[in-house]
Amino acid sequence: MKRIGVDVGGTFTDLVLWDDDGTVTVHKTPSTNHDPSIGTMDGIEVLAERAGIDVADIEMFFHGTTVATNIVLEHNGSDVGMITTDGFRDLLHIARKKRPLNYSNYQDLPWQKWQLVPRRNRRTVPERMDAAGTVLTPLDEDAVRREVALLRERGVEAIAVAFLHAYRNPSHEQRVREIIAEEYPGVFVSLSSDVASQYREYERFSTTALNAFVGPKTSRYIENLAGKAKAGRVGEDVHLMTSAGGLVTSRSASEVPVSLLTSGVVAGLLGGCFIGKASGYPSVITLDVGGTSADIGVAPDGKLRMKHLLDTRIGDYHAMVPMAEVDTIGAGGGSIASIDEGGMFRVGPRSAGATPGPACYNRGGTEPTSTDAMVVMGWLREDSFLSGTMEVKTELATEAVRTHIADKLGADLEHAAMGIFQILAHSMTEAISLHSVRKGYDPRDFSLVAEGGAGPLYAWQIAEHLGIPRVIVPGHPGITSAVGLLTTDVRYEVPTTVWTSSAEPDLDLLRREMDRLSAQAVDQLRADGIADDDITLEYSVDCRYVGQGYELRVPAPGGEVTADWVEQTAATFHEVHGRTYSQRFDDKPVQLVNLRVTGVGAVEHIRIAEIEKGGADASAAVKATTRALFWKNDSADPEWVETPIYDRALFKAGNTFEGPAIVQQLDSTTIVGIGQKATVDAVGHIIIERSA
Repeated sequence: MKRIGVDVGGTFTDLVLWDDDGTVTVHKTPSTNHDPSIGTMDGIEVLAERAGIDVADIEMFFHGTTVATNIVLEHNGSDVGMITTDGFRDLLHIARKKRPLNYSNYQDLPWQKWQLVPRRNRRTVPERMDAAGTVLTPLDEDAVRREVALLRERGVEAIAVAFLHAYRNPSHEQRVREIIAEEYPGVFVSLSSDVASQYREYERFSTTALNAFVGPKTSRYIENLAGKAKAGRVGEDVHLMTSAGGLVTSRSASEVPVSLLTSGVVAGLLGGCFIGKASGYPSVITLDVGGTSADIGVAPDGKLRMKHLLDTRIGDYHAMVPMAEVDTIGAGGGSIASIDEGGMFRVGPRSAGATPGPACYNRGGTEPTSTDAMVVMGWLREDSFLSGTMEVKTELATEAVRTHIADKLGADLEHAAMGIFQILAHSMTEAISLHSVRKGYDPRDFSLVAEGGAGPLYAWQIAEHLGIPRVIVPGHPGITSAVGLLTTDVRYEVPTTVWTSSAEPDLDLLRREMDRLSAQAVDQLRADGIADDDITLEYSVDCRYVGQGYELRVPAPGGEVTADWVEQTAATFHEVHGRTYSQRFDDKPVQLVNLRVTGVGAVEHIRIAEIEKGGADASAAVKATTRALFWKNDSADPEWVETPIYDRALFKAGNTFEGPAIVQQLDSTTIVGIGQKATVDAVGHIIIERSA
């Protein structure tokens, strides 16, 4: 079977074609941000030509995209209207009491400055449910029709419907959808009971509004891409990566596009887990460094951690959808170095992106970036960029670093360039520490997987700082996110709020809701064409101690819901709470707040073929030597060192070499530091062991 993974980033679109016979073909092309589907389909054509196949031979098409995320971050979504319960018109405006600047009376609140739904378009109607889902005030259908007509006259492109306690009883919201179909056919509709069926009004309202805000543009993009893929005979359908690390069909993604937020970065974490397991090191920290940002994830035993639903933000908005715990900082190959007005040396988060790009690209950029610094340091040569097919100019990088940094600091060129690298490496080190050490995990128990075009340039130094014993550089680090798309299954998570206690559990409620959610998950997978034999169900519960304000997600056992089932779930919560907060209270009852069922539709996963074996001597892969800048003998000052350059395509399993070394390939460059040792393993991954 031939399958393709396409990850669209802000700078480059990464593509990988995987054949079950072990053949891998990769391609990188600049992203076409005005219409990402153009770059995607053009890249597929080039990729198929490189592989010597027809695009019609591609049987499965997997896709990760930043389209929905960019709409939110750039505040250019659709004109949205909202229909809500009388008295709750301003819930989106009020939000929570927490503010970006707690002690300032004068501050812009992002969710108020950049409103998802303008107040004039937030319309209320008489209706009311209680917390048990009992109707207190019937839905006023005439009022609904009047408000829909008003929103139609105002030309809104999407309507969000969010009623109080609709997670308990969605009947009123479902009736409003029917009325909208009659009064305003074709408009995008987002129901809170479909998008976020659980308690917490503000987060549920915000998520529903976000879904409507990104819905029309994202669904048009998905339908456009799926249509082009069908016309080009690329696979049966486009499967898209969700923020929870699963795949959904184009139909499902179009209906709930908010589930696609952070899809690309999660694919990178999945790819890192796959790489680590293939090399025999399942516990990984992933460092995916692209042109504008660095994505950092931690996966103990190769398992994704999910964010708490009150931490699942995108930009300045709450998005109460499942998200794997991956975080992004503004640090990448295009991060711009500067000296601010106070004389502070800064790197990022501002980025040169793909256009104009680093100064060395000769596309009009004049400010120095981290890429320019590495050109000055001799780590990146003119034949480093896409194997020499991309023209770069060393003299432009040198001029940018000297003019904007060295001269302003009164420093020499070498210290300025190395300073740019050190500042950015420190930012990444701190981010990894934040997501490992401060969350109860010791980085010394993990391996660092270097991903993205720039990840292998930084990983060697970060491992030294954090004591991480080894760095794993995959065969194609620049397209690891695209590879990650090919390593997961179709997944749908269905939640509901249950509110019961381990002291007096409502077993009938738990059984009833478990059966309902399980049936809903199975029905969704069957609708996507997944056979029953390929369907499994996973269970989890959001728990907290009675009196706490926030929950922790814990896995729940399968099988029949009994008193033992509740006890096992509570025991797991005690353990998770102890690891997370260093405190546990085994004598206290546990409150079961939200029940979650995840339907998993198995998709055949890719496998990494072993490469040709060779001896320890890697000298046959040396293609040149160069003078490169490194720290030597613990000196604070960098020195020029004669450094071998290896052609990665010539490596064989078992090859070993010592740093300093530079390894070049199409999609990335790897640095091995002084005192470090590198080994090529059986599947072609480079394992860099930190110095003693």
